[in-house]
Amino acid sequence: MSGYRRFFIFMRSFSNGLGSPLCWPLLPLWLLVALLPFGRSAELGTLWCLIALLARIVRLGPVSFWQEQSGGTAFLLLLGAYVGAALCSTLGALVPAKTWLCIAGLVRYFALGLYASSVLRRGSVLFKFYDGVALIVVVWVVVAWLQMLTGWHVRGVTVGPYLTGLFGDNLKFGPTLAVLSAFVLWVARERWGMRAAWLAFTLLLGPILLAGSRSAWLSYLLVALLFAGDSTVSRCRFVGRCALGAVLLLLAVALAWKVSTHFDVRAERSLGLFRGDAQGLDSALTGRVDIWRVSMRMIAAHPWFGVGVRGFRYGYPHYAPTNDHFVVIEPCGVGQGACHPHQWLLEVLVGSGVVGLMCWLLAIVWACRRWYYAASMTRWFASPPALALVAMLFPFNTHLAFYSAWWGLLFAWLVSCWCAALYVVDTS
Repeated sequence: MSGYRRFFIFMRSFSNGLGSPLCWPLLPLWLLVALLPFGRSAELGTLWCLIALLARIVRLGPVSFWQEQSGGTAFLLLLGAYVGAALCSTLGALVPAKTWLCIAGLVRYFALGLYASSVLRRGSVLFKFYDGVALIVVVWVVVAWLQMLTGWHVRGVTVGPYLTGLFGDNLKFGPTLAVLSAFVLWVARERWGMRAAWLAFTLLLGPILLAGSRSAWLSYLLVALLFAGDSTVSRCRFVGRCALGAVLLLLAVALAWKVSTHFDVRAERSLGLFRGDAQGLDSALTGRVDIWRVSMRMIAAHPWFGVGVRGFRYGYPHYAPTNDHFVVIEPCGVGQGACHPHQWLLEVLVGSGVVGLMCWLLAIVWACRRWYYAASMTRWFASPPALALVAMLFPFNTHLAFYSAWWGLLFAWLVSCWCAALYVVDTS
């Protein structure tokens, strides 16, 4: 049977399955991802999860509901570290009202994680869930390719030379697509084999390169390398697949260099990393070295509890030089400077200090131990969100703000999926 025929059979079976009771509980989790291109509209998925969670508790009863919450317990532990760091930051918050408002918003993630752990308990449901997530991401990719080939913006919004596709004026398209690419690669391999995974890798490569986010480039490279390692048992085969991937990457980069002046500028600027001087480094990182210097001053002044979660922008002008680039251009408001540190370790240290960073590191150590001692079948179930989380948290990269409403929501969604997949009780 040809690959096209198998794909159309899969699409028909998936669309028919949407009407089955098996898929109804997955709709809130799918909706959250589907609405990510539309900004805060994704919170409708969170609200639906809360309503569905309350209905499930009423139907099953609190005791029976909690008995099926093995994954929920793990999620509460990890989210407790995330929220605990924010709570600690209130002790030194520069703007306590802003920090407490952020903490109040984090409460909604508890419902998201408990609901995901409750409905993603069977292997068949989990596979259907991954199929749906991959299909949503594929729609983003198709729209992005349409923009690349025709120049037509489906939402009628242009953001300079950036490729954003369905995301419109939201420049988070590149990092989001790179992180969620793990679901597309995994589904392609499990449904149709490695040839389909190679095709998916190539189709994802174009939009990620032309989205113009260098953090997305690195994240996607990391996802691809980890996926290749997870897909092979032979070291020689792994090296061969990496070599083939490198060839495809070089061809894509060469093509993008020719057809996109914006990619040309971004690539030339990135090569400044290899000049070996501070000016080249700062240019390659788009001035983020200045932000990191200011961050270090803020950390030195507030080492234990930080300046409060989401308080970075309010403290920035007090620790930055008077002629600081980000204070002058005012990207976050009048005289406020940079919005966040653009690096998650610095974000946690600045916002919640050493105490908050310890909360994060303890949670990461626990998660790594849980993964290390998990059975191979369990790792297989949980590998898509695991790959996405590794790419999201890779420390040697720049990052979006983890305590922001948008990126934090995606982070909590991925953690909830990972915890649920680790505790699948029925592999059928």
